[in-house]
Amino acid sequence: MSAKILNGKLLAQNLENALKKEVASLKKETGCVPHLVNVMVGDHHGACAYAKSQKKAAEHISIQYELEALQEDVTQEHFRQCIKRLNDDESVNGIMIHKPVPQHIEYHAVAKYVDTDKDLEGINVTNIGKMLLGETRIIPCTPASVMEHIKSTGIDLYGKEAVIVGHSVIVGKPLSLLLLEQFATVTVCHIATSEAGQLEAHVRRADIVVVAVGKPSVIKGDWIKKGAVVIDVGINQVNDKIVGDVEFEAACKNAAFITPVPGGVGPVTVTMLMRNGVEAFKAQMRKKGKL
Repeated sequence: MSAKILNGKLLAQNLENALKKEVASLKKETGCVPHLVNVMVGDHHGACAYAKSQKKAAEHISIQYELEALQEDVTQEHFRQCIKRLNDDESVNGIMIHKPVPQHIEYHAVAKYVDTDKDLEGINVTNIGKMLLGETRIIPCTPASVMEHIKSTGIDLYGKEAVIVGHSVIVGKPLSLLLLEQFATVTVCHIATSEAGQLEAHVRRADIVVVAVGKPSVIKGDWIKKGAVVIDVGINQVNDKIVGDVEFEAACKNAAFITPVPGGVGPVTVTMLMRNGVEAFKAQMRKKGKL
């Protein structure tokens, strides 16, 4: 078996084209388009590259996108006041806080400042709670990207064994909820699973494997079950090469579908941010009676 490579760039393009049509329709109905603001602290190469990807996607979809740059030495209080100003600005429909933030900034505390209705990344505690209850369309972007990749395979998740490797707040935990909503049988593995010597056994029985650890080749290719779907969220630099968390070439021999790194989950994650912006915009327009 040779795995089909899931082309994240093509999937993102198709999703963005659909969003572009939706935004054009919304503009006709409301007279405006979503206005999104990305708040970034300092000057980090990786963060700047991600912001450029966001801007490019927003321009393609015809969304108004703005980058709010704060100094590296910004205080927690000044950061809070910046978020408050954006919360109070009715022309702003979506806010995200770009990571990383300096060590002196408490990221989760700042995230709580973001208005629930404008939370572009679905990280506000209220939105996390709503996701647990299945009551929100604002979904954390990377898990949403993973779900779009799985959806693109055409595989029905009902009753499938899904194994998530990595239990982070921004990927593993919310993804487990999204998979449960589709009636997959979900196992979440983490450092203790590995230390107990059980990681390989869990991966070997999985129909769906999602890896988000940040450790190259942590998942061996020969662990992958024949016909499995492999979604690699990891991004690691090894010498001059960017690789994922899965042994790609070896995994391709067993998997039915697999995401490449780069070019897999990443491009669609940006699109999911835009989709969240459109959903936030629609919810706010409904409250104003414009939709």
